[in-house]
Amino acid sequence: MPRPLSLAALLVVGALALAACGSSSSSSTSTTGSAYPSTSTPKSSPRPTSASVVGTTTGPLGTFLVDSQGRALYLFNADHGAQSTCNGACATAWPPLTTSGMPKVGGKARSSLLGTTKRANGTTEVTYAGHPLYTFAGDSAPGQTNGQGSAAFGAPWWVVSPTGQAIQSH
Repeated sequence: MPRPLSLAALLVVGALALAACGSSSSSSTSTTGSAYPSTSTPKSSPRPTSASVVGTTTGPLGTFLVDSQGRALYLFNADHGAQSTCNGACATAWPPLTTSGMPKVGGKARSSLLGTTKRANGTTEVTYAGHPLYTFAGDSAPGQTNGQGSAAFGAPWWVVSPTGQAIQSH
């Protein structure tokens, strides 16, 4: 009989430890799968961490890049090279993935494709295969891709495959 109680206690402690990791900016939790901790960071502001994590998840569009909270990462077709052209109202609707340290990978993401670029406001944005990465304020849960194919701010937005290519399906 003590065994089920011990197992239950272990599950509670494990859940608390996982929740604590979710609020830490130095977490090394993998971003594969679909269960991600929630965040209190407003969706309209960049999410800098000491080292942003680019991971992967799989959904109806296939396998695509996500941030450490499980939010889909997008590229903007108006960006040419690693320099972001999304500022002001654009960056409010499409918050850039920023970092204050070297970005890290999880899942099927490739570290050789990670990089950074300086934004007009001086923050450091994460790039993947030379594309600046963004989340979408309209995605309210991990794995959502509500911004897929949007032409907001003059060009299409696409989720990014682990190879760095735009996934151009709806």
